[in-house]
Amino acid sequence: MSLKKTLTIAGSDASGGAGLEADLKAFEEHNTYGMAAVTVIATMDPDNNWAHGVHTLPIDVLKAQLKTAFSTGIDALKTGMLSTEEVIQTTGEAIKASGVQNVVIDPVMVCKGEDEVLNPGTVDAMITYLLPNALVTTPNLFEAGQLAGTGTPKTIDELKVAAEKIIALGAKNVVIKGGRALQTDKAVDLFYDGSDFYLLETEKVDTLYNHGAGCTFAASITANLANGLSVKDAIFEAKEFVAAGIKHGWKLNEFVGPVYHGAKPRLGAPEVTIEKI
Repeated sequence: MSLKKTLTIAGSDASGGAGLEADLKAFEEHNTYGMAAVTVIATMDPDNNWAHGVHTLPIDVLKAQLKTAFSTGIDALKTGMLSTEEVIQTTGEAIKASGVQNVVIDPVMVCKGEDEVLNPGTVDAMITYLLPNALVTTPNLFEAGQLAGTGTPKTIDELKVAAEKIIALGAKNVVIKGGRALQTDKAVDLFYDGSDFYLLETEKVDTLYNHGAGCTFAASITANLANGLSVKDAIFEAKEFVAAGIKHGWKLNEFVGPVYHGAKPRLGAPEVTIEKI
């Protein structure tokens, strides 16, 4: 037996719901062999309303992990939380040197529940060192607005403008995750391949248990690319996978509830439509 090899370069979520823990769960459910290079360790304080702490690992430790992982022959990779400009530059240069083509950049800028960019300067560093390597990038609304310099998009037309600007920065494909936050009747994401726009839609789910949804979506795309799917098909399946995970999300504790990574293969997926616009 031989499995495709997938790598996440991301932070560790001590609660297990997001970050590399979510990525590895998604990799496994998509029948790939997952590896991780840890950039930061994110902690949450139950005595302070689950307040986040971000602990960046030394850069030489990151370099050693990347050397290990890339030596195995990676089929596809994704990035997650990269907390400093140095971490972003190191990661971007390592990806470029590796020659891996199936690269998914999830431009994580804040911890869940926070509303400020993790570190000043990281947005410019992402544009310089990450986006040119991206076969696919998967920003949420806030991240798309930061990358595009447009402010957070609120309509489909504003999504399209942001997507065009992000492609102009070097990414080959972009999926902007609107989800239920966008002012639409359904949970909507916009996919742009540099030529055509597509809307991915599913029913909105009234839940607070969606921790790790963004990481899971990007990781699912990564695994699908490793397994040989086209970009469009990889994104469509990932939308199904994460929609099922959100629908069957569950309560971890009084503060958070993660998506259920085993939902689609065990419980089925909600209907997802993709429409060229």
